[in-house]
Formats: sequence, C-alpha cells, structure tokens
Amino acid sequence: MVILIEAKPTAWYLPRLMRRTFRKTVINSFVQWFDADYHATGAAAKVVDIDRINWVRCAPFIVLHLGCLGIFLVGWSWTAILTAIGLYFVRMFAITGIYHRYFSHRTFKTSRPAQFVFALLGASATQRGPLWWAANHREHHRNSDTPADPHSPIHFGFFRSHMGWFMCNRFYATQYNRIQDFARFPELVWLNRYDKAVPLGLALLLYLCGLGLEHAAPSLSVTGLQLFVWGFVISTTLLFHGTATINSLSHIYGTKRYDTGDESRNNFWLALITLGEGWHNNHHQHMGAVRQGFYWWEIDITYYILKTLSWFGIIWDLKPVPVKAYDREEHLPAKKLASAA
Repeated sequence: MVILIEAKPTAWYLPRLMRRTFRKTVINSFVQWFDADYHATGAAAKVVDIDRINWVRCAPFIVLHLGCLGIFLVGWSWTAILTAIGLYFVRMFAITGIYHRYFSHRTFKTSRPAQFVFALLGASATQRGPLWWAANHREHHRNSDTPADPHSPIHFGFFRSHMGWFMCNRFYATQYNRIQDFARFPELVWLNRYDKAVPLGLALLLYLCGLGLEHAAPSLSVTGLQLFVWGFVISTTLLFHGTATINSLSHIYGTKRYDTGDESRNNFWLALITLGEGWHNNHHQHMGAVRQGFYWWEIDITYYILKTLSWFGIIWDLKPVPVKAYDREEHLPAKKLASAA
C-alpha cells in the first residue's frame, strides 16, 4: 500500500521558517542580555551576515539612550548633577586605567583581590566585561587601521568605528584566546559572562539612595528616579560616547609625533574628556607605557591617579615611557607633524 503525501508549496514553508528563525533570534538575543557567553562561541560563523547590526540584542543600548529623555520627567537637582559628573569621572578612570592600561596592556601589576575590585569598577561603566573589552582592544592594536581592525574610521567611517562595530554579530563573542593571561581567573570570567550584573546593581543602588535622600533630606529635591536617570542613564551614556571618541575621532583629528604605521593622533581635547587617552599617537608608538602623556604639558589624569595608587602599594611595577620616546630622531619632521593635523 502506497501512501502519497502532498508536497506543500514553498509559499507555505517560507513564512513558517522565517517565523521560527526570528523567534530563535529573539530568544537568543534576550538570553544574551544576561548571559554574554550564551551560544557565543562559534555563533558568528553560523550567521549569514555577521556584520549586520543585531538590533534585538542591542535593545538595552538603545533604551539607555532613549532614557536620557527622562530628565524632562524627573527634573534636576545639584545632587543629581554632581553624582552624574562624579560617576562619569570615576568610571572613565575605570575604563582608561583598568580596562585599558591594565587588562589590555598590563602596564602595571597588582594583587588578585585588587584586580577583582578593579574589574568590578570597570564593569560598572557598562561597556561589557573586562575580558571582552581587552581582547578586542588587543585586536585593534594588532591590526590598527587595516580592514581587520574592529573599529577603524579610515576603513569603516564614523558610525561603525564609534558604535556600530560592537553592535554587529562579528564582535559579540569574547575572544578568550586573545586574553588567556586573564581568562585563567574564574572570578573575571564570571564578571565577563554576566556583564550586566554590576551595572544593574549600580542602577538599583542609585535608585535606592535617591529614595533615601528623598525622605531623609527633602531639601535636596532628590528623588529615586531622578538620581537613577542622572547618575546612571545620563552619566553612562556620556561615558560611552566619551570613550568611543578615541576609536572614531582620534584616528582622524589631531597631530602625529611618531610614524606608527596607522592614523593614530594626539588630541588635547580628547585627552581632557578621557582623562589622558587622547594622547593616542604616543600610545600607539609605546603601548606598553603606563603613561600616555609623555611631556608635562600633556595632561594625563589617569596616570596621575595610577601613580598615586602606587604610592600606597595598591599597584606596582609601573612601566615607564622608554627613553627613546624623547629622542628627536624618533619624531616626525615638523612639516609632516603639522600636515597630519
């Protein structure tokens, strides 16, 4: 007995397949909001267009920006504004001094407990985990301003270098093979995997502190939502864009002291908003130095803080600027330096 099964037309299968694929993408993206390593390994190879922005996974990033409009609902107070400014600078140091100069370049040493505290502080900046951040930054230096650079404005333009690069699927997973020296610490791997835990904790703490001040010190005109919007939403958004200018702007605007083989520049204004990271051409020439402002007039607040921490024995073995960095023969001629501006 032969049973004939009627074949369904393509128009019947295609919508169902698309719905199933979309549903799977949404579920995976939702889980990845909380577990950064969920289906991360090898996932990029299975995606047809790995350079396409994953808007579902990036929804929290978009909501963060939309949340800035909350200032029109919660108003302002000096307490809220000062909290936002304070958290901007504290967490900017966490990115520049810890994520960058420690985890990415190992320009100083510290103890394991201090390393974990530093990682917690860095995670509060809401720029993902320390291992993900450092691994991608090492990749940037390895392929600076080539097509393999994750965020070269020379090859990919402003938007991709500023934020689009980490919004796509290609750079979602942590490249643990690039950061094996720190991936051996399980506490860092946990922080990296659950990279939203610390930011959510900070957001909740700010809200609760605002509620406490609302009842304990009503003269300050602070509310829970107000402190949350200013202290977390506004501060975190500005912090991200301040950090991202080093990727998008410091390879376009500024001057060159050294021929580094790429378009990295020194920029005084970017150095101010990033606590010293704007001396980017210096850094690309001698990336192992803890100090990026090589001369006294090159303000490097991150270095000043790190130097202070070394006086208290919290960190040690700060790698100095090589003597050859001050050799005039190492510098570009004045005409070339000026033309790079």
